[in-house]
Amino acid sequence: MDTIGNLFSFITGPVSWIIVQFHKLYGAIFGPDTGWAWGLSIVSLVIVIRIALIPLFVKQIKSMRNMQALQPKMKAIQERYKNDRQRQSEEMMKLYKETGTNPLSSCLPILLQSPFFFALYHVLSKIASGDTIGSLNQQLVDSAREAHIFGAPIAAKFMDDPGTVEALNASLTDVRIVTAIMIVMMSASQFFTQRQLMQKNVDLTVKTPYMQQQKMLMYIFPIIFAVMGINFPVGVLVYWLTTNVWTMGQQMYVINQNPTPGSKAQDQYLQRLLKSVTQHGEVRGRRKRTVVQAIVAKGPDRNDNERRFVGSLAKAGFTPQADGTVRKADPAEAEAEAAAARRQQPKRQTKAKRQAATAQPGAKTSLEKTDQAKAEQPEPGKSGSTRQAKSGQRKGQQRPKHPSSKK
Repeated sequence: MDTIGNLFSFITGPVSWIIVQFHKLYGAIFGPDTGWAWGLSIVSLVIVIRIALIPLFVKQIKSMRNMQALQPKMKAIQERYKNDRQRQSEEMMKLYKETGTNPLSSCLPILLQSPFFFALYHVLSKIASGDTIGSLNQQLVDSAREAHIFGAPIAAKFMDDPGTVEALNASLTDVRIVTAIMIVMMSASQFFTQRQLMQKNVDLTVKTPYMQQQKMLMYIFPIIFAVMGINFPVGVLVYWLTTNVWTMGQQMYVINQNPTPGSKAQDQYLQRLLKSVTQHGEVRGRRKRTVVQAIVAKGPDRNDNERRFVGSLAKAGFTPQADGTVRKADPAEAEAEAAAARRQQPKRQTKAKRQAATAQPGAKTSLEKTDQAKAEQPEPGKSGSTRQAKSGQRKGQQRPKHPSSKK
C-alpha cells in the first residue's frame, strides 16, 4: 500500500491542505488535538470530494441503466458472432456508439476517488511515522498522532504490532476493537448499498447476465473491503465508511426520485404520485409533470407500472395530458359519453320477445331458413332440378327409410 500511495503522491499536497483547513475550523470548536477535530476533517474531505463527483454519479446512473437496457441486444450479438471474437467486439463498439453508452462510466466515481483515497492513506502513514508531508508541519503531525477516535489513534491499523500501537499512546485491544467495528460497518454499508440497488432499482421484467454480475458484486465487494480493511489506518476507515454512507444516501435519493423504469421503485414512486394527484387534483412540480409527460408519450409502449398508473388515474376521474398535467373529467360529460356508447350497441331482446316472434304465422326460424336454402340447391347429377317437398314433409333432403319400415 505504501508503494501505491507513493504513486499518488502528486495529490497529497491538495489532500493535506484541505484537511488542515477543516482542522482549523473544528479545532477551534473541539480542540486542536482531539479525535473529533481530525476525524471530522477527514469526513469533510469526503464530503467535498463527493460533491465534486455528483455530475459523474449522475452519469454513472444513466450508464448503468443504458447497460441494463442493452443486455438483450448484447446477448444477441454474442450468440450471433460467438465464433468470431473480432466481429463480436466490433459490433459491441458499434452498439455503444449508436446508443451513446460508455461501459466505463459506471466505474468513473470509484476510479476518480482512488487518487484521493491513496493520497489520504499516504498522509496517514506519514503521520504514524512522525514525518511531515504536504501542508502538515511537525506541530500538526504531532497533534494528529495524539488524536484518538474512541481510544484508537487515527494512524493505527488492525494489524499493527503492540510496539507500534504503544508508540501512538494507545492499547492494542482498543485499536482492534475500534477497527473491527469500523470494518464490519464499512462492509455492511457496501452490501446494503448494492442490495438496495438490486432489489428496488432494477427492471425485474428483463433477466440478463448484467443482473447476475451485479448480484455477484453485492457479495464480493464487502468481502474485498473486509480483507483490505485490516491494513487500513483508522483515518482511512473513517474516510471509506463515510463515502459508503454518502453513496447509500445518494443512491436512496435517486431511487426514490428517479427510479429505473419497470422497477419496484418506479411502482412505489407512481403510487405516491397518484396519491398526490388525487389529493390535490393536479400534478405538482415540474419534475413530476415531466414524468407524466414521458408516460403519456410512450403510448402503447408503457410498462406494467405505467399502465397501472394511467388506469388508476382514470378510475379516479383524471386523464393525463401530453404536457404532463391531468384533466379532471366532467361527470355529466362522462355520463353522456357512456350513454352514447350504450345507444350505439343493439339492444338484446328478452327470451319472451324472441319466442313471440317465432310464434307469429308465416315466421320462419333461422333453422327453417337454412333447411329451405339447402332444399333449393340442385342435387348432384341433376342440374337445374330441385326436389319439391311433399305436403307435411320437412323440406330439404330426406333421410332414407329403414328397410323394415312400411312404404
